Amino acid sequence: MTSPQAGASITGVGESAFTRGTSHSELQLCLKAARNACLDRECPPESLDGLVIPGGRKFRVEDVVTGLGITDLRFSSRAELGGASSVAAIGHAVAAIVSGLATRVLIVGGWRGYSDRRLGAGGDDLLDKLAQAFPAPEFRRQLEHPYGLIVPLQYYALQANRWIREFEIDLSALGAVSLACRSHAQLNDKAVMKDRPLAIEDYLASPIVSDPFRVLDCCLETDGAAALIVEESGRTAGGIRVLAVAEGRPDSPDDITNRPDMLDLGIAKAAGRAFDSAGLGPEDMDFCELYDCFTFVVLRQLEEMGFCPRGESPKLVAERGITLGGKLPVNTHGGLLSEAHVLGLNHVTEAVRQLRGSCGARQVDGARLGLVTGYGDFGDGAIAVMGR
Repeated sequence: MTSPQAGASITGVGESAFTRGTSHSELQLCLKAARNACLDRECPPESLDGLVIPGGRKFRVEDVVTGLGITDLRFSSRAELGGASSVAAIGHAVAAIVSGLATRVLIVGGWRGYSDRRLGAGGDDLLDKLAQAFPAPEFRRQLEHPYGLIVPLQYYALQANRWIREFEIDLSALGAVSLACRSHAQLNDKAVMKDRPLAIEDYLASPIVSDPFRVLDCCLETDGAAALIVEESGRTAGGIRVLAVAEGRPDSPDDITNRPDMLDLGIAKAAGRAFDSAGLGPEDMDFCELYDCFTFVVLRQLEEMGFCPRGESPKLVAERGITLGGKLPVNTHGGLLSEAHVLGLNHVTEAVRQLRGSCGARQVDGARLGLVTGYGDFGDGAIAVMGR
């Protein structure tokens, strides 16, 4: 799905607290984020008439309607692309707005990524839960789990090692992504890793958990939620325009090992459509908020979106710089690696604030155009290009 160019804007953003441990349910976290988005927009929750929920959450549309007191919901949908769902959901909301199905659409998502079952907790039912979390669960159970291919970092390690060997990648680039995200988190009071600076020595000392990934190449496990409000452009001052949004899936989207090109990512298809629709290119972006479940995924997305040829993202990072003050700031809030993992919606709220110019010490000077990506399952991708 690719949006019409000038139809909709993000007019409100909000989050719950980002924590590692909570007594609140997933629904309660999401309702808190939604109410904060309404406060930001200065609109009553009952005025919402559209709802998009990214991914298969543990609550129903009716739970949100009741929890927020919405009186006339005209449109609802779900986006199903794993970690790319939060950005793909923007496309659903834009489509509802420009087609007249709704006038004020809420996107809300989150989870108890720390307080519910964690990957390291084990248990007899862990394999079944993991299989159900991905497409084609019977394929996972019968053809992959018996060989120890179980958790996301193991799947992505296959791609990472192929990329590293094919292009003779300097692994210091993975560390550069980890350090950049942590440095940005030091400027963000909401970040779980605030006041926990990271040096290259700390990164290199972190153990390898699935070669080539170290502990500090992996995203956080956190509890929290985030929310957006999407409306027709021009309805309120300060709205951030959605210039284009698109989603894409790789060939054989449920299977990495038999993919014709193991390095194929859906973001390549999505980015081409989005940039064409917006009439812009990678060179026009002032910053990027890139889904960072693993450091490797940030580098690969830069390549597949056209910021550089495949295999040259380490050179791009070294020469252009991805920290604040560099030519291409990435994940200015700290990302999933250092702010919080709330399924990527916090990347969108950060992009909106960057374009509003309200990020304080971590503000990208003169930011007028930026993009957000999502990365899900076995290479699904989504991208939103936004501007003020």
